Amino acid sequence: MRPTREHATSNGQTYMITSRTWGSRTLFSRRVWASLLIDSIYHYRGSAYLLHEFVAMPDHIHVILTPKTSLEKAVQFIKGGFSYRAKKELGSNMEVWQKGFSDHRIRDASDYRIHQIYVQQNPVRKHLCERAEDYPYSSARPGFELDPAPQALKPLDQAEAVKARLEGAPFQSKGAEDAISVGNGEILIPQGLKPKRIEAPDTARLKGVPFQRNIKNKTA
Repeated sequence: MRPTREHATSNGQTYMITSRTWGSRTLFSRRVWASLLIDSIYHYRGSAYLLHEFVAMPDHIHVILTPKTSLEKAVQFIKGGFSYRAKKELGSNMEVWQKGFSDHRIRDASDYRIHQIYVQQNPVRKHLCERAEDYPYSSARPGFELDPAPQALKPLDQAEAVKARLEGAPFQSKGAEDAISVGNGEILIPQGLKPKRIEAPDTARLKGVPFQRNIKNKTA
């Protein structure tokens, strides 16, 4: 049975959302498409959501945001807004997005850090670049203005948090996009992928990260 999804209203919560292209087409491997997508994301920043992190991969996006409206409406602005502009500005009538999206509510500072690293390092793990800051369609690249994490989600050690942006995510396995394995509703980390030691009290915990559930968004 699929777990009941939290009702995501304008409650000040922060989420990482994931949405894939229709048929997993690599639309955002094209500069003009990826650039328009990022411009669309920034168009609604401040009015529909606070923008904390993002990455446009060839066939999907990850965004960490804090909605100012419902989460569904925030995602609709991104997906629907881009689809409208792609038709108008790129002359494309193709279906852009798969229906629905996946989301994960950020629980605390450690959870935020885990997903921040995941978003930043996705292009590196997929061999699209050698360093996170070299990927042009990611908030890891210098020059993008971002909203700071909500106070309750800020890591205790800010210097360590900045360093974490350029470190590899410790929970990604080859061939898996969003999860390693799932048991009892949680992500389980293979023993070989667990770090040998934790060096700081605010280092991201590797247990208790809820699995991102696919949901249908009728308005997307």
